Amino acid sequence: MKRYLMALGLVAGVAVSSFAQKIAFEEYKLSNGLHVILHEDKSAPLVKVEVMYNVGSKDDPKNKTGFAHFFEHLLFEGTKNIDRGEWFKIVSSNGGRNNAYTSYDVTTYFEIFPSNQLQLGLWMESERMLHPVINQIGVDTQNGVIKEERRQTQDNRPYGNLISEVTKKLYPGFGYEHAIIGSIADLDNATLQDFIDFHKTFYVPNNAVLVVSGDFDKAQAKKWIKEYFEAIPRGKDVQREKFNGTPITEPISSKFEDPNIQIPMMVIGYRTPPVTTKDAKVLDMISSILSDGNSSRLYKKMVDEKKMALQIGAFNYGLKEGGMYLIYGLPMGNNTMDDLVKEIDEEIALLQKELISERDYQKLMNIYENNFIQSNSSAEGIGTSLANYYTIHGDANLVNKELDEYRSITREDIRNVVNKYLNPNQRLLLKYTPENYQDPAEKVTEPAKEVDPGKIIYINRNPKNGPVDEIPTNLPEGYSYKVIENSEQLQLWKKQKEDSKLKDKKAKPKK
Repeated sequence: MKRYLMALGLVAGVAVSSFAQKIAFEEYKLSNGLHVILHEDKSAPLVKVEVMYNVGSKDDPKNKTGFAHFFEHLLFEGTKNIDRGEWFKIVSSNGGRNNAYTSYDVTTYFEIFPSNQLQLGLWMESERMLHPVINQIGVDTQNGVIKEERRQTQDNRPYGNLISEVTKKLYPGFGYEHAIIGSIADLDNATLQDFIDFHKTFYVPNNAVLVVSGDFDKAQAKKWIKEYFEAIPRGKDVQREKFNGTPITEPISSKFEDPNIQIPMMVIGYRTPPVTTKDAKVLDMISSILSDGNSSRLYKKMVDEKKMALQIGAFNYGLKEGGMYLIYGLPMGNNTMDDLVKEIDEEIALLQKELISERDYQKLMNIYENNFIQSNSSAEGIGTSLANYYTIHGDANLVNKELDEYRSITREDIRNVVNKYLNPNQRLLLKYTPENYQDPAEKVTEPAKEVDPGKIIYINRNPKNGPVDEIPTNLPEGYSYKVIENSEQLQLWKKQKEDSKLKDKKAKPKK
């Protein structure tokens, strides 16, 4: 067993040290502004072609939400040279797979092919950029698809509106405030020209990065990239809105009723710095301390030991213009949402006062080294990392530097960041509840009615005090009974007995 553990440690050490070798890549720009990144990896006969556009839901026009996500779908409708409905058939028939996704900040399309199909992947992505077919048929088709997607992922899904309810409060008036999928009403009201204009603004080579990663010949790849992409016209430089919201200095209280749930959720949200900052990385680590695994502080205390919560979690939602730090919990039993907040605040206060132990600190370092290595353990993962680092951070070489940035975080940094961002006056308190939910903490207790002392009948159930009374079943209107509990009530009972005897005596007729 000891040998096994030593071997395991050796393997882990080799993995970390081998990753310390820099990831080799080449980057350059075409004359139209398209940024190109090439990463060769001969370990598997696969190649990934990825195009990331610097456009996300935060760039949706005012009152036209959902456009970026809409184009994630629409740009699979076909091109000048790829018939409608043929895209997926071409990919699968050539042994490939493909997908796309939209976030608040970016939209990405990719294909993964056997390495001998690189030319096909490059041609298809150039077709998507240069010759997409944007017509009313495609718009109407995808509008129906997106309506169903919204029903499944948000409107009819338990807790489906959670994130958008948070962003609405933390980023009012900015592009992060609405759901990525947008509003169905906005999409219904949009015209074909609205979609054409949006595409012309953002889906241009100077607003994109092309990443090729995997098993390919670099010289040949460069020739094909020049052939297929350089002739695509450059677009106008994109003008972006920056987030300049006023700091949150007072707690924000909010409620939302979700008809799809039966258990309420307490959500605490803090506005945090952009994902490009060191503080955002520290917040990632704080999430691990609080809720990563059964030994984490919140889970151990609130789920395992006190059994106050069915589920508890904390995570940092990193974004380009600012982030969100969220802590959530599902109350269990008679515990209220306010009870959860109290316990969470105690743990945050502890992090604000005390440094984490050296043991916990080393555990964090191990977690983040492992996560980083796992996410970059394949050409596919490295390709996505390179695209993200370039588009979000403006530096693709972070793939070789970010692990060191995590390693540079100290225990003092963790304490300082908790004190800087996770304060009661800087947060949203969202009670996310079932419909018509009555929070036990907010129930109005009716004031107790005053009882006329003269209408209380004391009864004795203890033989030591005297004769035992039966429980009365037919009291006069307005009267109540009370079982004797103390000496004062015992005296009142005796007096009532005496008064009752006097009444009986007076009521008897004289002989």
